[in-house]
Amino acid sequence: MRWGLLLGAVLSGLALVAAGVSFFWTPWPVDVLSIGNRLQPPSAAHWFGTDHLGRDILSLVMVGARTSIAVALVAVGIGMGAGVPLGLLAAANRGGWLDEVVMRMNDLIFAFPALVIAILITAVFGPSATNAIIAIGIFNIPVFARVARGGALPLWTLDFIRAAQVAGKGRARISAEHILPNIANLLIVQGTIQFSLGILAEAGLSYVGLGAQPPTPSWGRMLAEAQTMVTLAPHVAVIPGLAIVATVLGLNLLGDGLRDALDPRLRGRA
Repeated sequence: MRWGLLLGAVLSGLALVAAGVSFFWTPWPVDVLSIGNRLQPPSAAHWFGTDHLGRDILSLVMVGARTSIAVALVAVGIGMGAGVPLGLLAAANRGGWLDEVVMRMNDLIFAFPALVIAILITAVFGPSATNAIIAIGIFNIPVFARVARGGALPLWTLDFIRAAQVAGKGRARISAEHILPNIANLLIVQGTIQFSLGILAEAGLSYVGLGAQPPTPSWGRMLAEAQTMVTLAPHVAVIPGLAIVATVLGLNLLGDGLRDALDPRLRGRA
């Protein structure tokens, strides 16, 4: 029994369920203020208490999960959709000018962290969840490009690839039909890791005001709004912080578990 994989699946599943349920139901409306009930501690009526505006924190966490997961998921999709083809292209032209251009562009993007990219984008277009997605997605492109290239390079020296070349298949067809299926496990594992990092990045961008904007709930902005009330009402900061930690931990455990389960060299370990 892979307990890390199981725990990761449970924690990740809880976040996904909370996000999914929030589309149809939350304990309290997140857009209704109740100043008379502000900073209430956890109780039967409000399981996680209320914030400085009297809103139910459990409801905010549920809708915030939707925001964080959506931003991270789309950003990972952008990174994988653009990075994997670039990595396969670079591997298929190893040592050529295409390989050199792709890798140098990757190095250029790596020189700017997601936060810096977000600042550049928001300076032009303004802060929003969409711009956070673009910033995180751009940063994910070289990650997936490097993983795809690194996984593909050894395969190009194997006999079944040489047989495909002898059969007259082009590099693009070989990459799609033979290389990509054999590195899918690497991409799946990296995808879960980048998903967790995407949630962290979204929380960080929202914390500094560059992510989702009010009135859309966000874990990062909940932390930013609670930082001056930690001593007065600790639960206002602790609850969204725990939500971020549990979700990121779950996704990392899930990624490690999938790596062990999908890697033939580790498959026999319990």
